[in-house]
Amino acid sequence: MLNKLARFVTRKPKLVVMIALILLIPSLIGCAATRVNYDVLNYIPQDLDSAKGEALLEDPFQMAATAMLIVEDMPTDYVAQLQDAIEEVEGVSQVLSVAGSVGSQLPPSMLPEDLRSLFYADSGSSTQMLIFFDSPAASLDTMHAIQTIRQVANEKCFVAGFSALINDVQEMLQDEMPLYITVAALLALAAMSVMMTSWVLPVAILLNIGLAILYNMGTNVIFGEISFVTQALAAILQLGVTMDYSVFLYNRYREELRFHEDPRNAMAAATRAAFTSLSGSSLTTIAGFAALCFMRLGLGRDVGLVMMKGVLLGILCVVLVLPAILLVLDGPIHKRTHRCLNPDLSAMNRFLVKHRRVFVVIALAAYLPAVYSQTHTEVYHDLIGNMLPDTASSVIATEKLEDDFSVVNQHFMLVHQDALTDGETASLVDELKEVPGIDSVLTFRSWVSRAVPDFFIPPDVMEMFQRDGWTYIMLDSAYETGTEEMTGQINTLESIMKRYDPDSYLTGSAVMAEDLFDTADQDQLLTNTLSILAILAIVAVLFRSASMPVILVACIELAIYINEGVPYWMGTQIPFIANTFIGCIQLGATVDYSILLGTRYQEELRRGGDRKEAMVRAATSSDNSIITGGLVLFSACLSVALISHIDLVAALCVMLARGTLISVAVCLFLVPPILVVCEPLIARTSKNWKTAPQPKAETPVLTASTEKE
Repeated sequence: MLNKLARFVTRKPKLVVMIALILLIPSLIGCAATRVNYDVLNYIPQDLDSAKGEALLEDPFQMAATAMLIVEDMPTDYVAQLQDAIEEVEGVSQVLSVAGSVGSQLPPSMLPEDLRSLFYADSGSSTQMLIFFDSPAASLDTMHAIQTIRQVANEKCFVAGFSALINDVQEMLQDEMPLYITVAALLALAAMSVMMTSWVLPVAILLNIGLAILYNMGTNVIFGEISFVTQALAAILQLGVTMDYSVFLYNRYREELRFHEDPRNAMAAATRAAFTSLSGSSLTTIAGFAALCFMRLGLGRDVGLVMMKGVLLGILCVVLVLPAILLVLDGPIHKRTHRCLNPDLSAMNRFLVKHRRVFVVIALAAYLPAVYSQTHTEVYHDLIGNMLPDTASSVIATEKLEDDFSVVNQHFMLVHQDALTDGETASLVDELKEVPGIDSVLTFRSWVSRAVPDFFIPPDVMEMFQRDGWTYIMLDSAYETGTEEMTGQINTLESIMKRYDPDSYLTGSAVMAEDLFDTADQDQLLTNTLSILAILAIVAVLFRSASMPVILVACIELAIYINEGVPYWMGTQIPFIANTFIGCIQLGATVDYSILLGTRYQEELRRGGDRKEAMVRAATSSDNSIITGGLVLFSACLSVALISHIDLVAALCVMLARGTLISVAVCLFLVPPILVVCEPLIARTSKNWKTAPQPKAETPVLTASTEKE
């Protein structure tokens, strides 16, 4: 089957290219049909109480999302008119304000304390309006409603809340993505042009990767939706981790030209060899992404599934599309040549081998500070303050809410309607008000006096607070999300609430964020352990060795620890999911560099000769491939890090870019001396380490990276 496909691709290259371009049509349609979810809270496990409480707010209360509108220095009549206009906005379920609920003529001094502190600033210059939405925080309906509210309100109105934050993230990412994808492509093109002798070859390789990326993004429609983190990272990561596959095919093609007069036959042979080699070497990259799928936090599974599919599509494009592109552009590739950066690093490698014991000691000594700094790097748990720049509308509104009302977050308690009497509800409210950081507590009785019997209350008023046997209590918190104060406050609120109604729920963006952070922390050890074990098993099979996988993976783990510990020495913080993602992605994406070096070292040993000279030859022939692969992945990630204003995305890409350079440095300077020192141990713990015959040309044991010309 593979032979037939290879023959078809090489005999009909123009037809294959045309088919590949036509397939872009359904891919682009799939891209447009794939929804992007900008709500990271949507990815917490749905069996948590906060998620169950959020589901109750959505149905039956139709309060799936909340926004706070601060109106500054405007008359009460304007607030009432603005409320009427907002209530007409599609997607808005209800609006609460004093002017709209009790009339615009009632002086604030006559209001109950709870309502006055909730809706009026202490300075008296600002009023607050609570807006509830029918659909979840990141839904299209809610996003459109937020945009409409901002248009309806004047410049003295500020929309705060998690939905407003999500809307700003959405607009910012949509504006930035075309730019940093373009910059990533240009930087990758520049990196390949510097390391390759042809001006056209990098364009051909980039064209093939671009097709694979679009196929991957288009087929995401099978998932229905993807997260904005996946949307931002997938194309960049796919470009960085699959570029090596294309380079391997081309280098294999140049080798086969020495044995085949017809370029088509040479390409067919190269295609067969590429498929066999890449299907095995790509397993380490796939394993790194697969580990993310075991996270309880759905964000990891989202990124993992899309990237596993991206790697597979990248391999398919290398063996089915790239051969046709290279044959079509074969003439220009050989005509448009130039001198490339291909330094001879043999002197450096001889120095490393000569002083190998010193570098082994350096590697061992580096582990202690690397592990210490990695475990002491500060992690921020915030979805607003560190997510967007200070100039974002939602951030400005959040600061205004905090300054004028001493409110940063809102909690919702969902309590069974018949679980508490009026007296117990009053007692519960009194306890809640004593919790540090709680500024106000709003219940059904904040609006309707206990003296009014339930049968006198209009049904529409009753339904605002009581539906399907549930009632809710809204609490304003002065604490920021992810702080120790907020954690303590949530724990205190839950303990009080459970005493009155054991089956009640506490929810809200801050509560859900707390569960998000806890879940991410629990996931880190599991996913990193799984990725290490999976890659250890794959490398053990590749080398038929018990010691080689431990040595190679340990070297990349050192690079990961150093990378994750850099923020500690710089005095900066990283996002809560950074270490979980970086541990899996950096290991899966860069362990191929050490595998390439180990493979070439084994080949040189099998040819006979001294182990030190074998390493000099192996390292010298591998260095340029490692540098080129690292430069492309670094360039792709750097483009996002420099351009994106969304800190969660930018911080991940900074760490990936830095981690790539550190992995390259470890493979260049530490792996060669370590392998030479450990070679006697490797020989004793490996099967046929030196004596096995060299692999046949058709099925070499190689990795995605390969020697450059």
